[in-house]
Amino acid sequence: MRETYNQNNKITKDKLNKYFDVTSRALKKIKLNNNANIDVKGAATDFLDMARRYFEDAHYFKEKGDIVTAFAAINYAHGWLDAGARLKLFDVGKDNVLFTID
Repeated sequence: MRETYNQNNKITKDKLNKYFDVTSRALKKIKLNNNANIDVKGAATDFLDMARRYFEDAHYFKEKGDIVTAFAAINYAHGWLDAGARLKLFDVGKDNVLFTID
């Protein structure tokens, strides 16, 4: 099946620059929280919820034909899972293929 051309199927320089800008601004804003008192179970639940929501969003955008935003959303979803695994909020065994735990 041949996919029809759609601007949403193309990663333009503008779209890429938008994502670079957002991440650049976020990196500049981040400060370490030396007074963090973390509810581990609550954080794990929140991380998993965010991953599932972005996963659902990725499906939604894919079905709409917005492949670029679907790709971004699926990467956000996996980022939440990967961060949760890295922080040991999730037990992923020793799976360093699906997760950046090493």
